[in-house]
Amino acid sequence: MKSQIIRAAATTVLGLGLTTGFAAAQSGSISNGNGIDSTNKVITKLTNSADFDNHNTLGVNNDNDQTAHTGSATANDNTTVGGVGTGSASNSSSSNTSVSVNNSGSVSALADMGMGGSVGDSSISNGNGISSSNLVVSKVSNSLDVNNTNNVSVTNSNDQSATSGSASANDNTTVGNVTTGDASNTSSSSTSISVTN
Repeated sequence: MKSQIIRAAATTVLGLGLTTGFAAAQSGSISNGNGIDSTNKVITKLTNSADFDNHNTLGVNNDNDQTAHTGSATANDNTTVGGVGTGSASNSSSSNTSVSVNNSGSVSALADMGMGGSVGDSSISNGNGISSSNLVVSKVSNSLDVNNTNNVSVTNSNDQSATSGSASANDNTTVGNVTTGDASNTSSSSTSISVTN
């Protein structure tokens, strides 16, 4: 006489963002009056498999080219010259970049692998016959494969040119002020990148 019960539960999860637990195998039992020379088996199997492939490619490119020029001011061959001046030349640039990537599914899978994946109770009992063969097998198989590939590239390029013009006063009887304007460059860049797998 042969009695055999096989209970198995298998869960296969592929992808990203696993937040639930794995399945639990059913319990199995053989009891109450197994006969002489009988073979009795209870086999319980639980297989958990998770495969995570995270590929993150982040690229930030800031390119700023600015040029400012003031014109020239000239006063020549005058009797009286009050003020000769040119305007200001100014450049200002500001850039702020923030990038955040969070692949928390792989961490959740690792936590859930040890939770919820329990094998039910399996037993053979109560009145097994003479010379009977009894076998209880409980097997748990966990497979977790996590592959994270992160490529981060940040390039900041800022070329600025500010030139104030020339001021000249030639061949004048009286000259007050001969001035040129200011030339100014200002650049500010802030980049923040956070990757969590």
